[in-house]
This record gives sequence, structure tokens and C-alpha cells, in this order.
Amino acid sequence: MRGLNVPSFYKIMTFKEKVNGLITEALLEKPSIFLIDLAVSDSFKISVGLDGDNGVALQDCIDISRAIENNLDRGEQDFSLEVASVGVGSPLKLVRQYKKNIGRTLIVTTNTEKIEAELIEANDVFIILSWKAREPKKVGKGKETVQKEQQIPYIEIKEAVVTVTF
Repeated sequence: MRGLNVPSFYKIMTFKEKVNGLITEALLEKPSIFLIDLAVSDSFKISVGLDGDNGVALQDCIDISRAIENNLDRGEQDFSLEVASVGVGSPLKLVRQYKKNIGRTLIVTTNTEKIEAELIEANDVFIILSWKAREPKKVGKGKETVQKEQQIPYIEIKEAVVTVTF
């Protein structure tokens, strides 16, 4: 590619593909860790977001960072690198993340509503949320507490975030 007038878009895509391959290879040694985000900016800043079935340890980030850095040539392409675990308030993106958060409270936004509820099931097609709600009594005045459940297909979820309670 040297000497050729290659548009920067292609150069970034090829570089990103190489980085993605290095991450994929490194994650083979860590089956409980998985890639959430990979971004490469125009200035070749690499940002890697990881999650894990049992969380992500600092050593996991260090190992993935080394696997990338040790296999790229700064003489060929200068870059900066950031490897981190996704934050607590980060939206869930993969089915695997939903499955690991069963039993926790989520705030799920769809096109029509926003629900804060416990995630009680997650399969490859949908999630099931459960929560208590106050509704008017069917007979008489006043309200009663009822248990509600709702099945939501992933394709209807705009955003889902795990809530943290202290």
C-alpha cells in the first residue's frame, strides 16, 4: 500500500480488520470475555470495550492490550490504544449480556414505553421482565398491587441498561 494514493477510509478499515483479528485471536484464550465495541478513529485511536460472563478483570484488559500492541508495527502505522471493560451504565448490546444479567433490574426502552423491571428470562429471541404495579381494584375502590410480566423481542428494544441500587 505504500506509495499508492489509498483513501484513508480504506486504510482505516484494513487496520480495523487487522485489530479485530488480533482481538478475536486473543479472546480464544479467554472464553468468558467477549468484545462489545471496537472503534478506530481517523487518527488511528483504537478503543476496545470488553465484557465478561463473570465481569472483566484488569489483567484481562492488560492481556488483550498486549495482544494488540505486540502484533502491530508502529513504524507501519502509529496508533493509540485503549482497552477497557464496558461501564455499569452502558447499554446492553449482545444476547450474552442479557443472559448474564438475569435476576437484575433493567431499564428497557422500546418505541412505545420505558419499563424498569427485573429481567427473569433471556433467550436468543426475547427477554421477559417482571415487576409489581399498583392498579385500580377490579371490584371496589382503591388500588391493589399486581405482579406483571412482559415478553419483549430484542428487535423492539431500543436500549436496555442495568440499574445499580445501593
